Amino acid sequence: MAVEVKELLEAGVHFGHLTRKWDPNMAPYVYMERNGIHIINLYKTAAKIDEAGAALSKIASSGRKILFVATKKQAKDIVAEKAGKINMPYITERWPGGMLTNFVTIRKAIKKMTTIDRMKKDGTFLTLSKKERLQVDRLRAKLEKNLGSIADMTRLPGALFVVDIKREHIAIKEAQKLNIPIFAMVDTNSDPRQVDYVIPANDDASKSIDKILTHVANAVTNGLNERKAEKAEKDAAKAEVKAAPAKAEAVKEEE
Repeated sequence: MAVEVKELLEAGVHFGHLTRKWDPNMAPYVYMERNGIHIINLYKTAAKIDEAGAALSKIASSGRKILFVATKKQAKDIVAEKAGKINMPYITERWPGGMLTNFVTIRKAIKKMTTIDRMKKDGTFLTLSKKERLQVDRLRAKLEKNLGSIADMTRLPGALFVVDIKREHIAIKEAQKLNIPIFAMVDTNSDPRQVDYVIPANDDASKSIDKILTHVANAVTNGLNERKAEKAEKDAAKAEVKAAPAKAEAVKEEE
């Protein structure tokens, strides 16, 4: 579904930063200056959403995960809700250093959570002293808060989607090192050259963030649905191949 410029306007996607705080590399996406604030060209934003959406849809249909990153207050809940709905991993607490570049260590920490859960199920947890149980519970809560939302991410993501690249500069650097494609909402105070798929947009207002992420989540959903449909087709074809000998036998018997 094509993005309407009117809906972006209503969500305040066009409001950039103060002109004195701008990054000159954002010049191609700036429409004008009004009252000391840069106004983003929403026609370019709409085109870039479509472009990013097509690429994200392709990544999702290939079966790879898209990691959403947003630790700023206005974006946290929106990202957790949208990414959670489409079953994609997300980081909304502090970015764990080495999250991508030292992924093996992160996986070990996630396995600790699984081990604690197993201990609680099989009764081992109850054999611990009260003090030990308290320590284990605290560790489990800490791991859940920081890594619970990426527990199902068993390998490096196929892409990163970031809200506010200035704030999430560590995540950006790690993705760049590993050549992981970066999709991001980029405001007028940031350098778009750090991103593979730039969506010029107001990354401070929750309405704007919500609007962009709704389109992004829809694109990912389309990709996931394509994957499901392809899988169903393959399964049907396999079932037909398996059933072919039995069908041929039945025809022989009729003759």
